[in-house]
Amino acid sequence: MRERKAQKIIFLFLLIFCFNHTHCSSLQNSILFDTKVDNLLPKISPTGNPQPLYPLLAPSPLSPFTVTNNTAPKLSGLCTLDFDAIDTMMSMTAIDCFTVFAPYLANVVCCPQFEATLVILIGQSSKKSKNLSLNSTLAKHCLSDLDEILMGQGANNSLQQICSIGPSNLTEASCPVKDVDGIEKMVNTSKILVNCGKIDLVNECCQETCQNALTEAANDLASVSSYDFDAMGIRRPSVISNRVISDCKNIVLRWLASKLEPVRAKEVIRGLANCNLNKVCPLVLPNVRPVARGCGGEISNQTSCCIAMGGYVSHLQKQSFLTNLQALNCAASLGKKLQKENITNNVYKLCHISLQDFSLQANGMQGK
Repeated sequence: MRERKAQKIIFLFLLIFCFNHTHCSSLQNSILFDTKVDNLLPKISPTGNPQPLYPLLAPSPLSPFTVTNNTAPKLSGLCTLDFDAIDTMMSMTAIDCFTVFAPYLANVVCCPQFEATLVILIGQSSKKSKNLSLNSTLAKHCLSDLDEILMGQGANNSLQQICSIGPSNLTEASCPVKDVDGIEKMVNTSKILVNCGKIDLVNECCQETCQNALTEAANDLASVSSYDFDAMGIRRPSVISNRVISDCKNIVLRWLASKLEPVRAKEVIRGLANCNLNKVCPLVLPNVRPVARGCGGEISNQTSCCIAMGGYVSHLQKQSFLTNLQALNCAASLGKKLQKENITNNVYKLCHISLQDFSLQANGMQGK
């Protein structure tokens, strides 16, 4: 029991050290916000880029630790995927999704790593099978087996729920092409390898070189079934839905993962995932009316206003870790909600609320 407590203390120390001592490069593009919300945003540097709270590609905070009480997984024996091909990566995923931390590190570390593991597992397995998807029955067995393997190495036992992942994430979904030969006949695979074989983790989010190549390839695959017949019986191209393009992009990513070593594939997929997750605020912003009651109008009572803001932000801090850009997006989103409730004063400045206060770091790491 004492040993387990000591291990948790080591975990916490490593987590603090890793996040506090890792810096990321500034993004080269400016971040633009609605001018109506500017007065409600926390003060940021003159360049328009906030000082980083967390790196753009979050590290594996628990990676120096090795789980010692591994348990033998109970596998179905029905999954055809090659788990041995990504043995090292599964160990890293188990660490990134360690039991107690997985819910809090979900959107920054655990889920991007878990999703990348699935993509690379199918991609590496396709070297033998030539298939880039599983049928629904096989997908169910394989996802269950992966869960068992990860849990045996210390991962949380609810990863599917935490990351909103199910067997359908291992199928082709709505993409009409699902095999290696089909992709290599239909898309410019050389272009994908040139643009996505190695990506600049900062510039990719601005220039979208690899993302554009993937989208182009996905459109090529999606176009296979995007034809309708008009009133004259003539076959014409139809509009391709975003869902089909997204599903085909997943197929292309699996193909790319089959052409790269697992470590390189992970860097690419995690980098692309961070470009997407940094665009939005992952927090659930509850109703701001309690804040509006204390901070509306001319703010006759600053103390009650800041108590209301402090309570609201405290609720946000319990949800998840954030990257620096996610925190900025959350600050902007909350600012817009406050404006809709006729709060025009800079309550962030008034109550000394910074970007860091939007993350679990402020609550869990600094004891606020």
